[in-house]
Amino acid sequence: MNVKKHKFPGVYTVIEDDGSERIATKNLVPGQKVYGERIVKWKGEEYRIWNPNRSKLAAAILNDLKNFPIKPGTTVLYLGIASGTTASHVSDIIGWEGKIFGIEFSPRVLRELVPLVEERRNIIPILGDATKPEEYRALVTKVDVIFEDVAQPTQAKILVDNAKAYLKSGGYGMISIKSRSIDVTKEPEEVFREVEKELGEYFEVVERISLEPYEKDHALIVVRKP
Repeated sequence: MNVKKHKFPGVYTVIEDDGSERIATKNLVPGQKVYGERIVKWKGEEYRIWNPNRSKLAAAILNDLKNFPIKPGTTVLYLGIASGTTASHVSDIIGWEGKIFGIEFSPRVLRELVPLVEERRNIIPILGDATKPEEYRALVTKVDVIFEDVAQPTQAKILVDNAKAYLKSGGYGMISIKSRSIDVTKEPEEVFREVEKELGEYFEVVERISLEPYEKDHALIVVRKP
């Protein structure tokens, strides 16, 4: 086995003995597993295998994402943080100098996040409604990146509204689009184009990448705030 740096800072490639490759992040809290992920040790460091079937961000990276604005020291507003599967890897990447403001609508799901953040102090869990960004204005600062994983028909508007409130000029948005959550009567490609057009009225659309085969009828769109 071997571990080498990925092209994106804070992400690593684990090369297995059979030559197959996985992506991973260096564990910010050694010994902590978050969702049953495999942990490998290499030269005194601990790496958590990043499962693309459990994380849309990992799926995008493995599908040759070109633009990944999350890096060490980044401040992130995470809309739809849920129980923290993907957020834990983002936490590894940004390190102790970075910060995640994690918005979650469900109190039950947010409770599942609490054991994680007890040790990962760079994650701040916030019970809130991402469609109403003004509700958490007292808790969230300006951020470098907004990552959104909220399966709602208005998910493009949610990103725009939060960007207007919290995203720095020149900052990036990353949004996971589930086409069937927006319109089940249209082909996914048509839905993706319509979302891109809506986002393009406020952002510069940088990239769109399919999340197949890891997530059916999903895409990740990367945008930049002028």
